[in-house]
Amino acid sequence: MSGKIKAKNSSWHFGKNVPKKFDTHIKKSVPYYEDMHQLITNLSDFFLKKDSLCYDLGSSTGTLINKISTRHPEKKIKFYGVEIEKNMIRQAKKIKNKSKNKINYLNRDLIKLKIKKNDMIISCYTIQFIEPKFRQNVIDKIYKSLNWGGAFVIFEKIRASDPRFQDIFTQLYLDFKLKKKFTEKEIINKSRSLKGVLEPFSEFGNLGLLKRAGFVDIIPIMQWMSFKGFLCIK
Repeated sequence: MSGKIKAKNSSWHFGKNVPKKFDTHIKKSVPYYEDMHQLITNLSDFFLKKDSLCYDLGSSTGTLINKISTRHPEKKIKFYGVEIEKNMIRQAKKIKNKSKNKINYLNRDLIKLKIKKNDMIISCYTIQFIEPKFRQNVIDKIYKSLNWGGAFVIFEKIRASDPRFQDIFTQLYLDFKLKKKFTEKEIINKSRSLKGVLEPFSEFGNLGLLKRAGFVDIIPIMQWMSFKGFLCIK
């Protein structure tokens, strides 16, 4: 989930002690987070075959990549979890690999990452953390690296095209976090810390990135207010 997470005037980061608490925190913060993981795991059945290569961009603690690997224990798939935070990778490596697949973790900035030919790339709430001027180049690399018929699964927090919709998104997400036992102070502090770090595009903006890269076959696969996922097939 983390790309290059740095910004002036911001206190938010994914380093230090965050990895130890990350999975618990993210399940409370992102609606239907575990359902998203299960959906992506199910989708992998259609794209990962024997000796496939699969990337998880912003792999954080490796939960998703291990879940997918466990689903395909005999296919000898090569998985690459790409993560900018070394502490996240250390936490991810603590998960025991129970399959014949090879799971590699790369401590890389997505902007500079060289992507090998592959059958599936996953990005869960990661592109939104990349500086906007670099996003098109990253999406272009993703498209070019996919084998024909390969899949790019992308989830992003989207900005509504109309202020009225954005007000609805914001209020319902606030209600969601309050129900998850976050205090109002915690919610406000988190929001302030993410200013200048998390910069969501509108749905139109994200689709523009994908289409300019070359994707034609794009379908929405999941949404809860401003949290939305797409399946893109080359």
